[in-house]
Amino acid sequence: MPARAVDPLLSGLYAGIQARTRAGLEEVEAALADAVTSADPFVQEAASHLLEAGGKRFRPTLVFLAGHFGDPTDPRLVGAAVAIELTHLSTLYHDDVMDEAEIRRGARSANARYDNKIAILTGDYLFARASEVTAGLGTEATRVLARAIARLVDGQIRESRGPRPRQDPVEHYMAVLADKTGALIAAACRLGGRLAGAPPAEVEALTQYGERVGVAFQLGDDLLDIATETVTSGKLPGIDLLAGVRTLPVLYLLRRGGRDAEQLARLLGGEHDGDALARALALLRASPAFAEARQAAQTEVDRAKAALDPLPPGPARSALEEVADRVLDRET
Repeated sequence: MPARAVDPLLSGLYAGIQARTRAGLEEVEAALADAVTSADPFVQEAASHLLEAGGKRFRPTLVFLAGHFGDPTDPRLVGAAVAIELTHLSTLYHDDVMDEAEIRRGARSANARYDNKIAILTGDYLFARASEVTAGLGTEATRVLARAIARLVDGQIRESRGPRPRQDPVEHYMAVLADKTGALIAAACRLGGRLAGAPPAEVEALTQYGERVGVAFQLGDDLLDIATETVTSGKLPGIDLLAGVRTLPVLYLLRRGGRDAEQLARLLGGEHDGDALARALALLRASPAFAEARQAAQTEVDRAKAALDPLPPGPARSALEEVADRVLDRET
């Protein structure tokens, strides 16, 4: 399999860390292809669909970076990165069914190419394959991933249900992100540090960093969904609005009240045709709520970097700080 290009998030890292991470990601790519292999050609095709569409491999990257606080050559890091990425891929199959998405990573989503039943079953298949890989890493690694999966499913359920009566919608949304996105990225950092033999206090710091940077990463996606005017992020702009997901910029604008909030509420409650979507996106882009949401995302970046304080200074910590700084400055 051809070597993957180094993700832009890695482009400024120190040469030694970058080289080891690149080599690790190449092993992950080959292992992912093996993991979706099936005796049934159709199952393999469906399971490979999103894998072949590409992706940033953000979570495997963090496994390897966290591994630098112990032995970065420990072969179990590859297995951990594979299990984390398989879990992430499985959630994408399920998310696209729930969101009725048609585009994922610049290609047709699995549910659009096949159907909802196949997409759901394929996501389940990838969950199972991730569990199988993790089982080979030991009981603790299996427990870490199982807890992360439970949290992300819990977060998805709470997102679908919506805030409880009298619960602050912003508070609800941020808690959902911590579970739905932060938990798996935290697990990536935790497994990377723990399997490499980092001291327990540093493993905890890495875990906290992962959760905070995961929330920031998702908030960055929320901002991209509104700010991007073309399909540069691998999905249609405004897909969250079409799916009825009220992301942080939307919640902030609705909370501000006034004419813009009333107009947005009408647009959200009406038909989601192309004109209505364009008006909603234009309204959000021009609103102070968008800048407020970006500041909230920057706060999460700052918290992620602060979580690294217990870690020894050096190239590995600097690399994690740089990754945190870059999660809000993405175009794809």
